[in-house]
Amino acid sequence: MSTPLPYKTTRQFAREMDDADELSAYRSEFSFPKLHGRQAVYFCGNSLGLQPKAARTYLEEELDDWASYGVEGHFEARRPWFSYHHFFTESLARLVGANAKEVVAMNTLTVNLHLLMVSFYRPDKKRFTIIMEAGAFPSDMYAVETQVRMHGFDPVEAIVEIAPRKGEHTLRMEDIEACIRQHGKKLALVLFGGVNYYTGQYFDLARITALAHEAGAMAGFDLAHAAGNKVMHLHDWKVDFACWCSYKYLNSGPGAVGGIFVHERHAKDPNCFRLGGWWGHDEKTRFKMKKGFKPMRSAESWQMSNAQVLNMAAHRASLDLFDKVGMDRLAEKSLHLTAYAEFLLGQLKHLPFEIITPQDPLQRGCQLSLLFKKQGRETFEKLQKAGVVTDWREPNVIRLAPVPLYNSYEDVYTLYEVLKKA
Repeated sequence: MSTPLPYKTTRQFAREMDDADELSAYRSEFSFPKLHGRQAVYFCGNSLGLQPKAARTYLEEELDDWASYGVEGHFEARRPWFSYHHFFTESLARLVGANAKEVVAMNTLTVNLHLLMVSFYRPDKKRFTIIMEAGAFPSDMYAVETQVRMHGFDPVEAIVEIAPRKGEHTLRMEDIEACIRQHGKKLALVLFGGVNYYTGQYFDLARITALAHEAGAMAGFDLAHAAGNKVMHLHDWKVDFACWCSYKYLNSGPGAVGGIFVHERHAKDPNCFRLGGWWGHDEKTRFKMKKGFKPMRSAESWQMSNAQVLNMAAHRASLDLFDKVGMDRLAEKSLHLTAYAEFLLGQLKHLPFEIITPQDPLQRGCQLSLLFKKQGRETFEKLQKAGVVTDWREPNVIRLAPVPLYNSYEDVYTLYEVLKKA
């Protein structure tokens, strides 16, 4: 990545940056909501991404085929529903650094996390511990807690949470390493969020995976805030499994389809236990309707049911854009756009907040989390009234995400200008 430019606190500079931005044209591919009668300045892509304009067309095509073909649409639609999940394979593989046999779009995030933990959290009396970050997203905490209880273990004893040091907001890699080594003999699974939802810290997934494997444990990740945000190489890093949603940076709509990664060494192994469903059964004999689950030799074998076609149509619209742009170019713009936001926020000495997201670009994506000592909620509401959409997280954090696919440098300047007046 290139080094960020020296930035200026003028709207003219922001417009010049936009004029020089080769990705600026993709902004027009999205629909922006309106607040108070004018187009909103939208920094909430880390919670719900904007709607690709093509999503409406893609949905209408599937509705038309349903109307035209009825049940025959499974094989006669312009994109046959029987194999609809295949349309995402290459795109998802590029997105997370995988091969085609290792990814599939299916279900939703926490459902997928449970299904994957059934396969990769197989505790016994000697190895039953799960290490995770303290302050993980609640759904992850609940999933881990109930999985542990399902196996007859006490969560207090089985779950080890790594917290930041006193006075710090993010985790140090040396503390993660020390914890994994300390619990190595009892360790069954290391399960982290790729990017922490609250602080925006991006973890060293390759190093965490290597440490887990050295300890004889599995390594899995919730990539809800990393997919579409960070360049990843899950296959090369030898990650065991991962899952993600597609409604944040992947812009596929509220409650949109999730996705999974299972490393090929597991996906191709018929002895790797997975819960059976008919869409995970061998595709060639699926409609023979015979007893005996014969899993596909790929991540597809974790599927339970056929594709949610209408839900997935919007996902296609978004992934088509990612295919055109590519994660490397998005990461390059993200580096500059987030650094510009950080620079401008650093000029606001009169406001009682600190940025708790790491300064190191390698340890963050396009999210910045502002921790307020006071008046945080009031500041958030002032932004809303000014038409700037951010995200409030209890007890005192404003999260904002300058998303490189559709946010502009002038958006960032407008945020700064509104905060300056606050």
